[in-house]
Amino acid sequence: MTETAERVLPTTPSTPGRAATAWRPVLLVAAVVAVVHLAVATRYGWHRDEFYYVICGRHLAWGYVDQPPLTPLLARLAAALPGGVLPLRLLAVASQVGCVLLAPMLTAEFGGGRRAQTITAAAIAACPVFVASSLLFGTTVVDQLVWVALLVLVARALRLRTTASWLAAGVTAGVGLENKDTVAVLLLGIAVGLLLLRREALTLAGPWLAGGVAVALAAPNVIWDAAHGWPNLRMAQVLSSGEGGPLGSLEQLPVLAVLLAGPPLIALWVLGVRWLASPTGRAHRWVLVVAVVSVVVFTASGGKSYYPAPALAGLFAAGAVRVESMGRSRGRTGWPVAIGVSALVALVIGLPVLPLSAANTMRQLNPTVIETYGWPGFVQQVRLAAAALPPGTPIFTSNYGEAGALAILGPAEGLRQPVFSGQNNYALWGPPPGRPEVALCVGEFDPAQLGRAWGRVTEIAPIRMNGVDDQETQFHAAIYVCREPRSSWARLWPALVHDS
Repeated sequence: MTETAERVLPTTPSTPGRAATAWRPVLLVAAVVAVVHLAVATRYGWHRDEFYYVICGRHLAWGYVDQPPLTPLLARLAAALPGGVLPLRLLAVASQVGCVLLAPMLTAEFGGGRRAQTITAAAIAACPVFVASSLLFGTTVVDQLVWVALLVLVARALRLRTTASWLAAGVTAGVGLENKDTVAVLLLGIAVGLLLLRREALTLAGPWLAGGVAVALAAPNVIWDAAHGWPNLRMAQVLSSGEGGPLGSLEQLPVLAVLLAGPPLIALWVLGVRWLASPTGRAHRWVLVVAVVSVVVFTASGGKSYYPAPALAGLFAAGAVRVESMGRSRGRTGWPVAIGVSALVALVIGLPVLPLSAANTMRQLNPTVIETYGWPGFVQQVRLAAAALPPGTPIFTSNYGEAGALAILGPAEGLRQPVFSGQNNYALWGPPPGRPEVALCVGEFDPAQLGRAWGRVTEIAPIRMNGVDDQETQFHAAIYVCREPRSSWARLWPALVHDS
């Protein structure tokens, strides 16, 4: 960069142990990320989880059975804006861009210069788990932003040793805990890393005050959870069982290490591990402890493979410092090629860039993409079935995605019937009043299950998601008219509710 260019776009002043932030290349990478994501942000449509976040946000509370309140609140605010799903996707893209901007700052804290920071930004932009998570707005993409921000802020606080710098980390941690409980594992990893490797930091008041702030900010959600019988713990057990428990999570570790990280980027995080384990990276080795603790805890608890994925940002940052230290002649073309290939893989499997038929064929690699398609057709199919029933007939769905689609997209299609479900937080919101003389049941029901609640169950038609194969078609979702109830809604309700 020339002297003139530096005056036009100044860098952050460097301090001992920290390199100046190379804003020009980092901002360029972030701009490319924003353009690519926005180009396909609404190509297919809503995802079932986005429906659910908005509906939860319309029932404001300090918690829900499957998440803290931050994401539902933001989803509600975004959905109130014009543009349908676009405002939610803007939040998702902003979170991804935030990760791209923050990760190079961690590299700078490690002493990495312009090249290292550019590699870090590009690696985050090309990493499949970061790209795929930003397809939709939800707890995962916000969680990634919180993890990267906390890594940066803790590294900064260790360098500055000021109470204010630690408090910034504490506030971020507390806000993050109001988004997703997995931040607690990140905080555990940081605590273990400091205790083992940076014990001198614990002699300061800053880390302890930061911990107190984080606990105070997280307390409302914890109190809500306790008052409702700890449903978050029950949900975690359900999700763990769905993964096959610890053994299932252990089997998924190669997915994290290879596919989610991006096959061409394996060398980068391996170099990061080696650099952090070397004498040169000793001051920042706590980041390696964070990665190890995250993998161990999430695996032992049967967590999903992508839960510890944000820790890759720390390993990428360290690996980029190691690449830069090798000299410009090493990997001058290799790293751009590797990052480009990883970006191509991430785009194909993580974003709706392919024709619909091709995306449907590739759903085994990532079913999330195809699950953003077909909901308007689903709503129209249910509306036609409801039109043949008495006005006000309640619609009871098997899952929150179906219920959310009908509640959010239905009014524009002329659907006026009240919508209920027994899944997750819908169960807490309760059943319709009175007796279900006639009900339209929609979704992945076993007719025998419905037969235990109604004496006459008639299948109207199977659900067709406009030709794609997703959860609805995989589990033979259908529309049923149910009559001759065996009891009131209140008495039937306990047998109809379920967790995902």
